[in-house]
Amino acid sequence: MSEIQEYKLFDDPLKLFSAMTDDIKKAKKTIYLQTYKIANDIIGRRFRDELTKKAKQGVEVYILIDSWGAGVSESFFSGLTYAGGKLRFFEKIKLSFDIFSANHRRNHRKLLIIDSEILYVGSANLTAYCLNWRECTMRISGDISLKFERIFKTDFDISNKYYQNKRQNTRLMRHDDIEIIRDVPGNIQQPVRKKFLKMIRSAKEEIIIETPYFLPGSSLRKSLINAVQRGVRVVVLTPLNSDVKLFDILRGKYFGLYYRKNIEVLQYEPDNLHAKVMLVDNKHFFTGSSNFDYRSFRFMHEVNIAGENPEICSLIKNHLQETMKDCKEFEYDKWKNRHFFLKIIEWLLVPVRHLF
Repeated sequence: MSEIQEYKLFDDPLKLFSAMTDDIKKAKKTIYLQTYKIANDIIGRRFRDELTKKAKQGVEVYILIDSWGAGVSESFFSGLTYAGGKLRFFEKIKLSFDIFSANHRRNHRKLLIIDSEILYVGSANLTAYCLNWRECTMRISGDISLKFERIFKTDFDISNKYYQNKRQNTRLMRHDDIEIIRDVPGNIQQPVRKKFLKMIRSAKEEIIIETPYFLPGSSLRKSLINAVQRGVRVVVLTPLNSDVKLFDILRGKYFGLYYRKNIEVLQYEPDNLHAKVMLVDNKHFFTGSSNFDYRSFRFMHEVNIAGENPEICSLIKNHLQETMKDCKEFEYDKWKNRHFFLKIIEWLLVPVRHLF
C-alpha cells in the first residue's frame, strides 16, 4: 500500500518558485530538475545558485533542459558542474537539410523531484518572463515521486539519442488513483490525445478545458461538438492574448465555429494563461505539460497526471473558478467583423498549423 500523498496546487509563479527553492534548500540526497525553458534572469539565476549550493553540499543534482527552449548555455551552470552537478541539454540543435524534422522534437516536460519524496509536475518554466502568467503546477509529497524519478532518468539517458523505445516510454503508469500519461514525438498512438478523447466521450454534465494554445484537430473538435449535442456543457478557458501572436490569429479562425456549436470560449484578460488542465464532471482531472494543440501531440515529449483523485479534483475546480473570474466571453459579433486582412492570414497559417 502506498504511503499517504499530500497535494498542493500553485497557479502563481512567484509562490511556486518560492516553494520550489525552499524545498531545494531542504534537500538531503537528490534533486532532479527538468524544464523546457530557463533564463539568465533573476529566476534562472536564483535556481542555479540554490542548486549549486546543494551540489557543493554533496547532494546529487541532475538537470535536464531542452536545447530549443533553453535561454542559457552550459557556461551558465559552470559552478554547478564544477561542484559535481550533472547537466544535459535535450537534443542539441542540429544543422541539417531537414532542419525542421531534425530539431522540432522537443522535451516540453517540467518536473522537480527531491529526495524521492517531493514532486512538482505542471506547466511552469523557470523564467522571470512568466512571473505574471497564470500556471498550474501540482506539488505532491509521497512515493509517487519514485515513478517520476524513473521517468526523469530515462529522459536524461536518451537526451541525445535520435531513436528510442516509444512503446516503453509512453506506457501508462499508475500510482493508486493517479495515472501518469506520457507522450513522445511522432508517436502514432498519441496517448495524451487518446486520453483527452476518452475523457470528452465519457462526460455527462460538464467539460472544462484550460490551455494557452487551443487548436484541436478534427477528431477532438468533433468529440467536443458531439458532447454539446448530448447535453454536456463545454467551456474552454484560453488567454485573450497568448505569448505567440501568430497562434492567436490562427486559433481565431475556429472561434466562430465553436460559438455556433455552443462551445463556450472564455478569454483570460490579465496576462497569459499558461495552465494546462481538463476537468470533467468535477471528478475526472488532467493536468501537466501538454497543450491542447497539434504541436504538443505530434512533436513534444510531455508528462501529465490524470485520474479521479477527489482532493486533486477539488484543487483544480477551485483553480478554474478563480481563472473564470478574470475571463470575458468570446465576442462573436466582433469576430465576424474582424479585418479582412486577418482572415487572409488565418487561411495562410492553416497549412503550417503543426508549427505552432
